[in-house]
Amino acid sequence: MSMVQESVEVAVPLHTAYNQWTQFEDFPRFMEGVEEVTQLDERHNHWKSSVAGVTREFDTEIVDQLPDEKIAWRTVGGDVQQMGVVTFERLDDQHTTVRLAMDFTPEGAAEKAADVMGVVDRRVKGDLRRFKSFIEGQGTESGGWRGRITPA
Repeated sequence: MSMVQESVEVAVPLHTAYNQWTQFEDFPRFMEGVEEVTQLDERHNHWKSSVAGVTREFDTEIVDQLPDEKIAWRTVGGDVQQMGVVTFERLDDQHTTVRLAMDFTPEGAAEKAADVMGVVDRRVKGDLRRFKSFIEGQGTESGGWRGRITPA
């Protein structure tokens, strides 16, 4: 497994950053290579993505979600193996740090080469910068889900 960790400071209140991150179907608007996310229910999403020229479809399960603090997920089934957590830290009334940590297993030669060359690290860093631009440009979240999901 490989790991990537990145963070970004956004100029919006904590609840705004968190609420927007719960809008998984908006991810293609700021995540490179994410073509589509379909929310199936409170815990499950179906993803279509492309990394290093390889298109993948997979499902994720939210395994721990605590409003204004964290969202943790893992893939379920399929040939994509990843798990991660995004956390939110209030800096002041108008600033929040968003931290993302993800473990993943590159599949195939192209994905392994992309991992060695740091493509995934750069992509995640770019995704967080685009999230910053997206949420600061909007000034408010497009929606939010504030339910609690606990580990099974």
